[in-house]
Amino acid sequence: MNKNLIKIIGYYINLLSYFSPNYAAKLAIKLFSTPQKGRIQDEQVQYLNTAIQEDIVYENISIKTYCWKGKKDTVLLAHGWESNSYRWKDLIELLKSLDYTVIAIDAPGHGNSSGKLFNALLYSECIHTVAKKFNANTIIGHSVGGTSTIFSQYKKQLESVEKIITLGAPSDFVDIFDRYETMMGYNKKVSKGMSQYVLKKYNHLPEYYSAANFSKEIDAKILVVHDKKDRIIPFTDGLKFKKNYEKVEFIATKGFGHGLKNDAVHNFVIDFLNA
Repeated sequence: MNKNLIKIIGYYINLLSYFSPNYAAKLAIKLFSTPQKGRIQDEQVQYLNTAIQEDIVYENISIKTYCWKGKKDTVLLAHGWESNSYRWKDLIELLKSLDYTVIAIDAPGHGNSSGKLFNALLYSECIHTVAKKFNANTIIGHSVGGTSTIFSQYKKQLESVEKIITLGAPSDFVDIFDRYETMMGYNKKVSKGMSQYVLKKYNHLPEYYSAANFSKEIDAKILVVHDKKDRIIPFTDGLKFKKNYEKVEFIATKGFGHGLKNDAVHNFVIDFLNA
C-alpha cells in the first residue's frame, strides 16, 4: 500500500476514534484482515491444475485444496499473507520426487478459496479442518501460515500430525498488531479498541496468542527456520521459538530473506522429514 495512502487512512481512522472509538477499531481490524492480493494468476493456473483439487468447507468458507498423491507420508503446506499455493511449487516438486503425498491449501481470501477476510485464528481453523480431512503427518507453514499451524495444533491436537515446520513465522499475535499499528500511525484509542475487539470476538486479548509459548504444549516435533535478514518478520521472532529447546529445533539462515525459497532451506525440510 502506498505510504501516503497509509498516512491518510491512519489519520482518518484516528480522527474517527474521537467520535466513535468502537467503529474506528472495527474499521482498523477490517483493513488489517483484508488481503489486497494473493489470488491465482493466469500463469499459475496450469501448474496447479496438475493436482487433484477439492473444496473443503469450514463454516461458510470454501477452502481450495490441491493434492499430489504419493506413497509416503502426507505433507500439508500452508502459505502466508497475500500468497497462494503456487508459492510452494519448487518444494512440491521436491516432495513429489521423494514420493510424499502433498496437500497445499489456499487460505481464506487467497488463491481459489472463498471469503474476503483473513486472520491467523480463522486460518488456524481451516488448517485444522484440512489436516484432519487428509490425515496429515507433517504441516509446513510459511510466515503467518506457520503461526496459524501452531495455533491450530495447540487448540486441537491431531494425533496424525507428528511434525511441524515453520518458515519465517511471527511468534506473537501482539507483535503483529504492534507493527501494523505503528505502520498506520494509530493512536491509543484505536490500539485499545482493536485489543478489545479481539477480546470480545475470541475471548482473549492479543497477548494470549503466542505461537512461541503454544509450541511448548504441542506433542509434535517442531522445526523453526528464520532468516537473520528477514525484513518482514524480525529474526527475534524466531529466537522466541528457540527458547523452547526440548521441543523446537531452530535453524538460522542468512541472506534468504522472508521468502526462504532456497535449496538449502528445502534440504533442511527434507532432513527433518527423514529424521
